[in-house]
Amino acid sequence: MALAALRQAVQRGAVAEALAAAGGCSRAVAPAAAAALGAARCYGGVPVLSEHDEEDHTRPTTPWVRSVISGVDLMRDARYNKGLAFSQKERDRLYLRGLLPPAVLSQEVQAERVMTNIRNTEGKVAQLQYLMSLQERNERLFYYVLKNHLEELLPVLSQPTIGQYCQGYSLMFRSLPRAMYISLEDRGTVFSILKNWPERRIKAICLTDGSRVGTRFDMGVQAIGLPISRLALYTACGGIVPSATLPITLDVGTDNDALLQDPIYVGGKHRRVHGDAYFELVDEFLMAVKRRYGTSVLIDLAGIDYDAQMKLINQYRGTFPMYSDSAFGLPTAVLAAVYAALPPGAKLADQRFVLVGETPRLTAIAELLEEAVQREQGRGTVLEARKHIHLVDTEGLVVRDRHDAEQLADHKLPYAQDAPPCPSLLEAVQRIKPTVLIGLSDKAPPHAFTKEVLEAMAEGCPQPIVLPLSRSSPEGQKELSEVAAVDALAWTQGRAIFADRLTSGDVTLPSGETRHLRAIDPVYVFPGLALGVTMSRCTRVREDMFIDAAKALARWVPEEERAAGTLMPPVAALREVSAHVAAAVANRAYSVGVATELPRPHDLVAQAHSWMYNPKYRRYR
Repeated sequence: MALAALRQAVQRGAVAEALAAAGGCSRAVAPAAAAALGAARCYGGVPVLSEHDEEDHTRPTTPWVRSVISGVDLMRDARYNKGLAFSQKERDRLYLRGLLPPAVLSQEVQAERVMTNIRNTEGKVAQLQYLMSLQERNERLFYYVLKNHLEELLPVLSQPTIGQYCQGYSLMFRSLPRAMYISLEDRGTVFSILKNWPERRIKAICLTDGSRVGTRFDMGVQAIGLPISRLALYTACGGIVPSATLPITLDVGTDNDALLQDPIYVGGKHRRVHGDAYFELVDEFLMAVKRRYGTSVLIDLAGIDYDAQMKLINQYRGTFPMYSDSAFGLPTAVLAAVYAALPPGAKLADQRFVLVGETPRLTAIAELLEEAVQREQGRGTVLEARKHIHLVDTEGLVVRDRHDAEQLADHKLPYAQDAPPCPSLLEAVQRIKPTVLIGLSDKAPPHAFTKEVLEAMAEGCPQPIVLPLSRSSPEGQKELSEVAAVDALAWTQGRAIFADRLTSGDVTLPSGETRHLRAIDPVYVFPGLALGVTMSRCTRVREDMFIDAAKALARWVPEEERAAGTLMPPVAALREVSAHVAAAVANRAYSVGVATELPRPHDLVAQAHSWMYNPKYRRYR
């Protein structure tokens, strides 16, 4: 009985209870009890704190490594290494004397030294390389630096820097395991491979196959830099415990000829596999995840072709909480921007939306807008909600009477309106008089929102909301969207409320007026979503969770900034924003019955803060 109680306590991560149960075990079961207690990660008879207790910095903890021979082993373990912050007493007790220079530097001083090195490093890719090497050496310092300098470092951990970093990953590969790699040759053994990962309490997995990394597209196995950087933001912004995250790449080949001919490419040198073989490998992987980690693990699909993403999300969203930026993250951030742009008392259902582009990622935004409008209307139907949303592609307004109506792509069909054709965006704007104009396309020409279009929009709307979301990168030029911020504001006499995915900072209008803008970014969404999923242990995500998350995000835009046209919260407040997004997600999870972490906490915001990883150094016994 005592042994059974011990094993149950270990499975729950209740270390103190496990120790108490171990004391009641007889000699006959002592070896089994010792093995179970080892699973609780005890060292020297003193328990290492669980992820929920780990952030109590008022008491010392014991650094634990699998085999302590000397202080060198401790310094080589990134989770426990403190660099020059080891006190003199710790250096004596932990066999570190003589292995470090005499000075003792606080974590704050070390962080400033790190930032000085980063600021003196030319190029964002080189800065990212420095940060990744810091993560390998000193995990807590890495996250401490990110947490306290997030606004400065976020561009380093985002596109297009990540794409450039991944491009040279074969040159930078090191033997230290920072991620898992599963290939077609591993079929039939994926579960046993997952057991090679040392952590059992995985809460968030970022999965990529490298088929689409930003605007660089097929990067093969080199795309692993994308999930590593994303999960770092899960921790820095959302407080997810680093040991609970797992970056994985599926190596199913590459269609990038340069990689196939590269002698140092570290992935399989064959053409990318599609169809049944691909989905069978993904299915085996996800079933292995279910068997080893359960069904409350957030599966974040990143760097995967959109069609494959949607097929996986639709197939497995009843089993796991499935997420991707394209399907949920960007639409949620856009919905939050629209909520923030609405004047007091205005309703979403009163807006007229025109969405411009060809990509199905645009209709993902339309679907969330439609869901939000329908819920606001109460008893309104889907068809009534869709009447507020109009699509414009290269052939003009998407209507049922258009000459190519029979050849319309499936993702456009639900939004084909019963109206006369409009062959151009300008004519569509003049007829519909939209209040919200959104652009998103994989191949959109720069400046698709012309002066005539925006002037026509301003004529029919006193305060137009303009959200150009495309990111076009002409060779050798900086990224562009459908219209530059300064042009959109100038062409609407400063009346437009503007946000895109590129512009953060002050924009000066020809009149001399200055606007402070913040870019629309899924980073405002996914860390809080992951925290909400983790703290509620919900087994799936739903559209209403994203609507609630968008509302929580919009509420965090300071009122004076919202009045001045800023639509996103300050990046420096991302951790606090994530806590409120997590509370909104968890609240909905409990309300609809998909949360399994019971009982429900009374204060979900406080619960979110209590679950957040604190990267401050611990005192060691």
